[in-house]
Formats: sequence, structure tokens, C-alpha cells
Amino acid sequence: MSELFTVFLNVILPVFGIIALGYLLGNRLALQARTLTRVAYYVFVPAFIFQALSQSGIPLSAAAKLIGVAATTHLLAALVAGGLARLLGRSREMIAAFVMIASFGNVGNYGLAVIRFRLGEAALAPATIYFVAITIVAFVVCVSAAGWARGGGSGALKGLLRTPALWATIPGLAVANSHLTVPLVLSRMIGLLADAMIPVMLFALGLQLLEQKRVRLSPDVFAASAIRLLLAPALAALIALSFGLGQIDFAAGVLQAGMPTAVLVAIIARENDIVPDFVTSVVLVSTLASLATLTLTMVLL
Repeated sequence: MSELFTVFLNVILPVFGIIALGYLLGNRLALQARTLTRVAYYVFVPAFIFQALSQSGIPLSAAAKLIGVAATTHLLAALVAGGLARLLGRSREMIAAFVMIASFGNVGNYGLAVIRFRLGEAALAPATIYFVAITIVAFVVCVSAAGWARGGGSGALKGLLRTPALWATIPGLAVANSHLTVPLVLSRMIGLLADAMIPVMLFALGLQLLEQKRVRLSPDVFAASAIRLLLAPALAALIALSFGLGQIDFAAGVLQAGMPTAVLVAIIARENDIVPDFVTSVVLVSTLASLATLTLTMVLL
């Protein structure tokens, strides 16, 4: 019990404290989430990814293992979620929503912060690779599911190639696996921007949650939240064991798989009219429930 409380107090609460600041100060300061999320998406995130990967020294073979774990876990979670929704006789839109929710956790602002506090700086490099891999897989799955439910979606897939996170991943791994040296002036600029990513994104998450107005509780909301928070990390643990990962890589992968549903899923659902109220409710419920599930997961790891 004491370890549960310590993890909750020292790992989860600092993260939620910054999220709460964004939530509480958003209206008072007339802030909009879009401004912060865009600058984080195009500036802070690529800088963070490049710095974490370029300084990690992770061999390409090891990175391929991490990508394999992340991709396999989230594709399986999406398949299970879609199968469950179909078994329950849900509509095409609801099946697509279950698939989207299962495939896309909040692995950036929330996941990286939690892993950094719990596992230390050494875990940031593998956690970042998981972050990039999960984002790519989830984006493709979400857009494909939305397209299946509503038709279209090919235009959004093209946006994947314009994702800034991808721009930073390849040069970051190239520097890590070569004798290339980043000029000091550029290295310091990247370092300053990278240090700002996590607090800015956590604060922006609070603003995003503030803007998610409609919450409707139902058995489906709790079922979809359970798939995201419980099934996905369980799958990650089994798959990571089969890949023979080390302890830090294993723990980072399981934690990233157990993150609550990303706010981006609600945005995609709203843009494609895929039961947006249901998806928004899952985002909020899974985020709050993760206070308990992530605490327990970290203690078990």
C-alpha cells in the first residue's frame, strides 16, 4: 500500500498537476489548446525526439524490436476491440470508434512524462521510439477505421508523411548510429526546445480536456476504456516477453501501451462524425481512470 501511495504521489500527481493547471487556467487566461498543441507538434516534439534518439546510442536492430513490439501490440488491441464491438452488435461507427480508441493512447505528453518520472532518463530513448511507432500505427488505424465507417480518408493518410515526428526520427537514429556530430549552437537550440516539450504538452492536454464538453457514461464507454487501459498493456507485456526485451525497454513498452485514449482520437472522430460524444467520453473517463490503472501497473512492474 505504501508503494502504491508513493508512486501515485511522486509520479502520477506531478503529471496530473500540470494537466490540472491547464484545465483550471484555460478559461481564466482565455487560452486555446490549438495554439499550444500546434507549436508543440511542429517545434517541441521534433526537437525532443531528435535529442532523445541522437543521444541514446540505440542500435537500429534494437530500435526495430521496440517498433515491432509497439506495432504488434496496438494492431492486436485494435483487432480485439473491433471484434468485441462487432460481437456486441454495434454499428459500423461504434466498431470504428472501438478500434480507434484501442489503437491510440496518449503516449506523447502523458506517457513520456510518467515514464521519465518512474523509470528515469535512461527510459526516455525507448519510450520515444515507442511514442513514434505507436503514433504512426495508430494514425493509420484511426484514419482507416474512420474511412471504413464513413468512406474516404485517403487525404488524411497523406498527412502522415508530413508528420514532424517522422522528420526528426530518421536523422536522430542516423546520428545515434554514426560518428556524426551536431554543431554546438544547433545542439543547444534543440536541447532548449526539447526541454520545453513535456510541460507544454501536459498543460495543453489540460486545455484540450477543458474543451471536451460532452460526457455521457455507458457500459460501452467503460468497456472501451478497459480495453485501452488494461487489455493493451497486458498484450504489450506478453509480446515484449516474446521479443526478449531488457527490463527498461519492457517496462517502458508496457507503460506506453497502458496510456489513456489520446485527445487526437476525439478530434478525428469529430472530423469524421464517428460517434464523437462517445469517443470524447472515453477520452475523459480513461484519463481519470488512468490515475488508478497506471499507478497499479507501475507497482507491478
